Amino acid sequence: MIPEHIINRKGARSLKDIDPEVVTYLNKGLIETRNLMEWLATDQLALLKHVLTELGKDAWYSDFEIAVNAQKRPTANSNTKVIGETFGVLTSNVNLYGSLKTHTSDLVRCWSCWAESIHHDNTGDLLDVMKPYAADTHFGVREVVIFASKERLAQDLETSISILSTWTGYSDENLRRFAVEALRPIGVWTKKISAFQENPELGTSILEPLKSDPSKYVRDSVGNWLNDASKSQPEWVKSLCERWEKESTSKATSYIIKKGLRTILK
Repeated sequence: MIPEHIINRKGARSLKDIDPEVVTYLNKGLIETRNLMEWLATDQLALLKHVLTELGKDAWYSDFEIAVNAQKRPTANSNTKVIGETFGVLTSNVNLYGSLKTHTSDLVRCWSCWAESIHHDNTGDLLDVMKPYAADTHFGVREVVIFASKERLAQDLETSISILSTWTGYSDENLRRFAVEALRPIGVWTKKISAFQENPELGTSILEPLKSDPSKYVRDSVGNWLNDASKSQPEWVKSLCERWEKESTSKATSYIIKKGLRTILK
């Protein structure tokens, strides 16, 4: 049983403020991280030992330890990727991935995302496998799935747009948001998509269905997509926003337009 004060905690604002008891639970994979500080405070190799014991794969630990320590400048994000990709190299066992992708720890689910991503070169197959991660209840997993898929989606942009355009009709706001965020022209900590920087109209079939989306999570992503595009193609963004303003008087559309034009109107 997890104590109520752990379950009901608020995420600490700094590493020094994190309760050591919380870190113990995080390192054992018994709770999810509440925020970035808890993510950074988790010892991923310690967590990995617990997970490998659960899986009956303790003998694999040295492979992970070597891979993590081989990094020149390890970070929490790079450790997550390296551990995940090492899982991917060591196994393609769907039952094992089933255990990882449903694990209590959000970090373990992130490892699973990276692991599964490396087994799928076909864009459609990749998106099918990434869908549960894109719909995950934890914000961290939803960000990692973008890191794990964006570059390959950009390499097959026509297919990616065609498939993700259908995701804009899902009732799950997390999947609608992924459809936009995964193909942002610039994005955060991801490679730019030059095709969108030159021809942002290619993304219209994804943006149009969401111009009045009821979810702020989705609206933020659409607005950020337009703001990205405005840095290279401001006239196109202004034209699109002017048309949307005429077509929709909703507050949702106004919110997106304001967010999309923020660099242009500085």
